[in-house]
Amino acid sequence: MQKTPPRQRPAAALDNPQLDLPLNLPSEPRLSSAAQSPAIPAAPAPAMPATLRGDIAPTDTTETASPFSPPLRAPGAPDGARNRQLVLGSQMLNYRLKRSSRRTIGFTIDGTGLAITAPRWVTIGAIESAIAEKEKWIVKKLTEWQTRVEQRVVPRIEWKDGAQLPYLGQTISVMMTSAPGTTGKSATQPAFDTDSGVLWLGLPALADVQLIRERVQRWLHVQALQVFGERLPVYAAKLGVEFRAYALSSAATRWGSCSSEGKIRLNWRLIHFPVHVIDYVVAHELAHLREMNHSARFWHTVESIFPDFREARHTLKHHPPELLPLL
Repeated sequence: MQKTPPRQRPAAALDNPQLDLPLNLPSEPRLSSAAQSPAIPAAPAPAMPATLRGDIAPTDTTETASPFSPPLRAPGAPDGARNRQLVLGSQMLNYRLKRSSRRTIGFTIDGTGLAITAPRWVTIGAIESAIAEKEKWIVKKLTEWQTRVEQRVVPRIEWKDGAQLPYLGQTISVMMTSAPGTTGKSATQPAFDTDSGVLWLGLPALADVQLIRERVQRWLHVQALQVFGERLPVYAAKLGVEFRAYALSSAATRWGSCSSEGKIRLNWRLIHFPVHVIDYVVAHELAHLREMNHSARFWHTVESIFPDFREARHTLKHHPPELLPLL
C-alpha cells in the first residue's frame, strides 16, 4: 500500500491554523458568487498606499425577492467587523462594517449579507450616504443571493465508513480506523492510500461526527497547502515574478486573491479539483503581480503561462464554492 509521503511545508506559507472549518459547502465548487460593487472613493485622507487586490469570484445570476433580509444571517463578526442596521425607505437593512486602512468604501455581498469595508476616518453618515447611493445595486444582489439560497440543494456527507468526497478531481473514500499494518503514533494519523483511493483517519470506529469532519478538513487543508506550495513556484518562474507568501482562504465566494504586496490567498476547497484547475487559479493570481486588473493585457498574461485557462475558468464558473459537498 502506498501512503502519501510527508512533504515539507514550503517556508513561504502563512500559518493560519483556524480556517473557519465549518464552511458548509458540496463536491465540485458551488453555485455561488460574491458580488462586489465598484468602490466608492472616500473623503481625502492621509497619504497611504491602498492595497490592490486581484480576486477570482464566481459569476452572479438569478433573481427574486426579500432584498433586505440577507440570505444567511451572519452569527457574528469574527473579523472585527460590527453589525449595523440602516433604515432605507420602509425597510431595515442589516450590514457588517469593518474599518481598514484602505482609501475607498468597498461593498461585498455574499451568503452572509452585505459587508462594507471603509477607511477609519470616514464617518458613519458618509458610509450610509454611500449605501443609499448604491441602494439599487445592493437590493439586486441581495435578491439574487436570497433566490440562490432558496433554490440550491447541497449534498451532505454522511460521516461513516465508505463516505465519499472529491479530492484532486477524483472521488475518494473515507475509513474511520487506521490504515492496515500501521502501529503506534502513525496509527492515529490520517493516511491516504493512492492505489485504492482510501483515506484512513486513524480514529475509533465510533468516533464523534464532529471529530471526523474536523480531521478530514484538517487533512484537506494540509494537502492544499502542500499542493499550492508546489504549484505557485512553477508558475511564478514561468512568469518571472516573485510572491512574498501564500495562505489558505475559506472564503465562500472567492477562489483566490492577490495583494499588491505579493501575498497570495487560495481557497482551500480548490483541493477538490484536478490539478489543472488549481494551476489556473495559481496562474491567475500570479498574473495580478503584473496586471492588477482584469484587462485584456491581464488575460494575455494569464494565457502566456496557462494557455488552456478558458476551460478551467469555465469549470470554476459552473462549480462555485457553495455547490461543493457540505463537509
